Amino acid sequence: MKNAQQVVFVVDDDEAVRDALKMLFRAAGLRVDAYASAASFLKEVNFDRPGCVVLDVRMPGMSGLALQEELRLRRVRMPVIFLTGHADVPMAVRALKDGAFDFIEKPIESGKLVEAVRQAMAFDAAQRQQSVPAQVETSESRLSALTAREREVAELVVKGMQTRDIAEQLGISIKTVEFHRAHVREKLGVTSLAELVKIFLVG
Repeated sequence: MKNAQQVVFVVDDDEAVRDALKMLFRAAGLRVDAYASAASFLKEVNFDRPGCVVLDVRMPGMSGLALQEELRLRRVRMPVIFLTGHADVPMAVRALKDGAFDFIEKPIESGKLVEAVRQAMAFDAAQRQQSVPAQVETSESRLSALTAREREVAELVVKGMQTRDIAEQLGISIKTVEFHRAHVREKLGVTSLAELVKIFLVG
């Protein structure tokens, strides 16, 4: 299987979404296989195949999170990218704690998703060669660039709190919270909630 072509394994119960993702990935020059359920994916896929999984969170029967857990129990190390139409921060934290590669909210930016898939495939190829590079800069060292207030705000964001709730808890204005959030994104170089969560999980 060393020379097998990498595959994007799409698992989503929505046929229209599956078709759209197949078109997107094929247009990007990627091979893609699609499945309507977690059960069919588990039954049909040879997990020796290199690639990554693009997985819907909410599906009838076995959910995306349950499938992620099943893959972990089977010691399948293939990177998983979650898609969801429901902004749910605690769910994102759980998915990332359990090893998800990324967590992307719908509606999906096609360029962002394709880039995430390419990064996941590069990671998969590296770990299969047992040469995943060590982090050059630790998460803790990146977090040290934040002021005490910025870190406090970031920690509450990661816990799933909304801007208004953070403002009330800290006794500051909504605009001040937004100001700190912008500084956190800039200093840590993150553009998504998933990236922020990952830094705090590792740090």
